[in-house]
Amino acid sequence: MSNDEIILTPEGLRSLELELEDLKTVKRKELAARIKMAISYGDLKENSEYHSAKNDQSFMETRVLTIERMLKKARVVKNIDTSKVQVGSIVVLNDVEFAEKIEYKIVGTSEADVNENKISYESPLGISLMNKSVGDTITVNAPMGVITYELLEIRV
Repeated sequence: MSNDEIILTPEGLRSLELELEDLKTVKRKELAARIKMAISYGDLKENSEYHSAKNDQSFMETRVLTIERMLKKARVVKNIDTSKVQVGSIVVLNDVEFAEKIEYKIVGTSEADVNENKISYESPLGISLMNKSVGDTITVNAPMGVITYELLEIRV
């Protein structure tokens, strides 16, 4: 895998494509309308609405460029083998100390979202899980100490 490569699940690719489409169509029009309205207020030097809209436009255009670069470098994972953990796998783990089951989806870095239980394959837990099989024991060094998991299930 090249350092320039952006690894995405099919869902991650679709999400980026939809965000890009929304930014280029809906958000650009909304910001253009905001800027036009702010210009109508007069003196641009002290026009906070104008400066706010221009700032938002700058952030949005930066995001458009970022997504376009990501899509050019994207490699979408396909044909996921459920015998070993890989990007795109959904894993069910048992926290050995607390006897709690936890489910995570292993994703590329740009898709990681702890609130949705999506962890990057480059995170400490993701690194420990890669290429493991059901029944394997995984230990992870976390800020609160070493955590031990048992890999119960791998699915797509």
